[in-house]
Amino acid sequence: MGGPGAYGSGCRLGILGRMRLTEFWRRMYEHFGEAYAESFAQDHLMSELGGRTVRQALAAGWEAKEVWRVVCLTQGVSTLLR
Repeated sequence: MGGPGAYGSGCRLGILGRMRLTEFWRRMYEHFGEAYAESFAQDHLMSELGGRTVRQALAAGWEAKEVWRVVCLTQGVSTLLR
C-alpha cells in the first residue's frame, strides 16, 4: 500500500513544506461542506491511506499534506483548493 510520501506529484499545494491541520480542515470544509467533511473524515475508508479513514491516517502519523493529496486525487477536488 501507499504511505506517507506516496502521492507527491498528483496534487499541487498552495504552500510549501508542511500543511497545518487548520489549513487541511479549511480545505476539507470548503470542498465537502463542514458536516460532510467530518463524516467523510470519520467514516470513509480509503485504500490509498492503507485502508484508513482521514482521521485514522492523521492519527497514525501521516502528514496533513499527504492526506490532502490523496483526497484531491480520489475525490475530484477543484484545482482552486489544491
